[in-house]
Amino acid sequence: METRYALGPEEVKKMDTAQLRKAFLIEQIFSPNKINLTLTHYDRLIIGGSMPVSQSIELPNPADLRAAYFLERRELGIINVGGNGVIEVDGTKYELAYKEALYIGKGRQKVIFSSMDANKPALFYMNSAPAHAEYPTQKITLQEAEIAEMGSSETSNRRTINKLIIESVLPTCRLQMGLTELHTGSIWNTMPTHTHDRRMEAYFYFNLNEDQAVSHFMGEPSETRHIWVHNNQAVISPNWSIHSGAGTASYSFIWGMSGENLDYTDMDACSISTLK
Repeated sequence: METRYALGPEEVKKMDTAQLRKAFLIEQIFSPNKINLTLTHYDRLIIGGSMPVSQSIELPNPADLRAAYFLERRELGIINVGGNGVIEVDGTKYELAYKEALYIGKGRQKVIFSSMDANKPALFYMNSAPAHAEYPTQKITLQEAEIAEMGSSETSNRRTINKLIIESVLPTCRLQMGLTELHTGSIWNTMPTHTHDRRMEAYFYFNLNEDQAVSHFMGEPSETRHIWVHNNQAVISPNWSIHSGAGTASYSFIWGMSGENLDYTDMDACSISTLK
């Protein structure tokens, strides 16, 4: 498990492109028959991916967690962005199709990932946050999500927000996750943008052609920076930072949040006219 330390706005102002990418971009989410994990010290969120191809993979217990098992003091959210797969949680199996989610509560000791077809492997994208209480493991489909329609074609930001792991759908401690799909012709996500000092966030970009990219904007509203992100890569967003992107072609993204509250609407809007 890789560790990324937290940085403040004054430090980020002085960073060049290579430094920004090293601090905030996670380039390798999926590797065949492996689980990749990155721990950020912003609210101690873990961002990762599991890609079982020719074998099943068990969720590891990194030594840095100082835990008896991974979920001893954590909860876990998973969204499948690949072929059909199976997640076994303490002996109970859950089948996940494309864009389906699974929430696993604190206290579950054994989590095993597998694909139903090695030629079309599952791609399990994961976020994990510290947890103080145990909640039931639950599968969530797009039909069960809370859905919000945002933006318009006139402003190139028309999008459907599928809130999958969120308080209105199921109970969690700190973790929230959802999947946003842009409509044809729209390129902007989360615009107008915002900050929320009480929660950090991570964006995972997928459904993007290999020769295309998303320019992800971050930083204080008056001191913005950008990182070019490619398919199946993620960006860590600090609590104090905006988080928004514009793509060169069609794409989707998964947002995950961890922090002080579960109020999805708790955000501080940034007027487009004030961005610099």
